[in-house]
Amino acid sequence: MIRKAHILVVVVLVAAACGTDPDPTSPLALSFGPFELQPSQERTDLCVSTTLHNDQPIYVNSVEMTTATGVHHSNWFWVPEHQFDGPDGAWTCGDRGFDTAAAALFGGVLFAQSTQATHEVQAFPAGAAIKIAPHARIVGNIHMLNATDMKLSIPLALTVQPIAAADATTVLAGFAVENESIAIPPLNTSRFTVECDLSQTWQNLYQLQEVSSDHIDFKIYHALPHYHALGTAMTFEAIRDSDGGSDMIWSTDQRIGDKLGGTLDPPFDLTGHSKIRMSCTFENPRTVSVGWGNGDQEMCIMFAFSNSTYTWNAGVLSASDPGPSVTNNGIIDFTAPACNVITADAQH
Repeated sequence: MIRKAHILVVVVLVAAACGTDPDPTSPLALSFGPFELQPSQERTDLCVSTTLHNDQPIYVNSVEMTTATGVHHSNWFWVPEHQFDGPDGAWTCGDRGFDTAAAALFGGVLFAQSTQATHEVQAFPAGAAIKIAPHARIVGNIHMLNATDMKLSIPLALTVQPIAAADATTVLAGFAVENESIAIPPLNTSRFTVECDLSQTWQNLYQLQEVSSDHIDFKIYHALPHYHALGTAMTFEAIRDSDGGSDMIWSTDQRIGDKLGGTLDPPFDLTGHSKIRMSCTFENPRTVSVGWGNGDQEMCIMFAFSNSTYTWNAGVLSASDPGPSVTNNGIIDFTAPACNVITADAQH
């Protein structure tokens, strides 16, 4: 039986002293916890936050996370300091109306953790950075799960490495694709694919003079797949306008606990590609179907960063039918019948 835990947390912000801006290149060291979890305890509604008290923008070139067994995964954002307002430290996400889509809309994505990774560095090429606007706070949404038969004491630390504003030649924004229509058949290997056409959304932005080019021309700088224990592989492709063929942006066949993502060197140029395609492969040894969710359920998400002036969230963004299927070489292939595309201005 999975039980929820009440957890106390202490936060230490080393570099950002209240009311003054630190050296713009000094690391921001955030320390949370330790979190005490009993065997079989789970918490999916835990948020933590730190107010930065920054009067100037902060340009983040890398983020390093260090934790221990018990943190299943976490997503981190920066938001205006009045958003999700309340004391810094740990709090229940629902008490302040926290929502990941709202956090990305009002602020931006800062870091996403590979499932069950205990140490991870998200580093961008020289000159590429996430811009945190003045008067911001960092918020993390933490999914904690103790699947062991022992009590756990779990530290959690995040080190944010900025660069000087003059050195930030490329500003990055979040780009995510997800497929919430997964319904993984029992005792089978299956693959779930969603294909998204970005061209209409881009043309709308062009007509509104929000972008200067009449064709998609931004690049993908970093990619991180996200799935749970049944996930065995993910591919993230761009579909060529010229012939309908595909070019691989990122792929992995690693299992959770390993590093699933990384920096694209060189960045992938989407020029000449109006469509993207994501596929997640699962092996389900259970006798029941597995759907979208936390705990023993699954997810299929690609977190990425691009140099677009807009954040992008595309895919099947709510629970729905997985679509038609065919069996190829022992794999049941499902294709989502539709894709939604949502954008928001990332230039804060």
